[in-house]
Amino acid sequence: MNVLIVEDERALAKEIESFLTNEGLLCDYAPTGTEASEKIAVNLYDFVLLDLGLPDYNGLDLINEARKNNNDVSFIIITARGAVEDKVLGLNLGADDYLAKPFALVELHSRIQAVARRKFHIVSPDITLGSFVMDIQSRKLVCEGKEVELTKKEFDLLHYLVINSNKVLARHQLYEHVWGNLLETQYDSNFIDVHIKNIRRKLNSHAPAPWLETVRGIGYRVSCDN
Repeated sequence: MNVLIVEDERALAKEIESFLTNEGLLCDYAPTGTEASEKIAVNLYDFVLLDLGLPDYNGLDLINEARKNNNDVSFIIITARGAVEDKVLGLNLGADDYLAKPFALVELHSRIQAVARRKFHIVSPDITLGSFVMDIQSRKLVCEGKEVELTKKEFDLLHYLVINSNKVLARHQLYEHVWGNLLETQYDSNFIDVHIKNIRRKLNSHAPAPWLETVRGIGYRVSCDN
């Protein structure tokens, strides 16, 4: 998943980025509210970790802007502010959680996971897909007791389709959420097609996988009941 860290304390931002990257998340960084506003307007983020005490911006305005633009990004406020009214106002504007500084990085990661479970309606770490079972926590895909050998990016791509099950995701959406932000001049839609082809080949070597669907002219969809 793709995360934007909005934090003017560069040392803390780098610490968060390093930790979350090791946990398999993609991280982008904005030291100011102005830069964050520009990034949120043009990029697809799953999460924004937002410091309210920015030097040039009221962090709450970023939430308000995103919600007016119908942005589906989830906000977790991280700030030294402890006032109850700040917390309430942020949550009322649509923030998904609130974490006061100082905090443990493992707690931040836990909060992200908790919000993701609510956002994607995940009630169990195991998701059944025909003959396959995806274990989200251990990052394994198993078919009748045998693990399907996927690369990290193949698993990430399939995982993102699975947690957005029954939704059609365009190729550029998949690229940005799994590989990070891109310029239009860098984007090659065939890149996603090649990865899906490799995933299908590996799946079909174990069992049929009709739940991984191609939606012509748009992208891909995983159809499941979970």
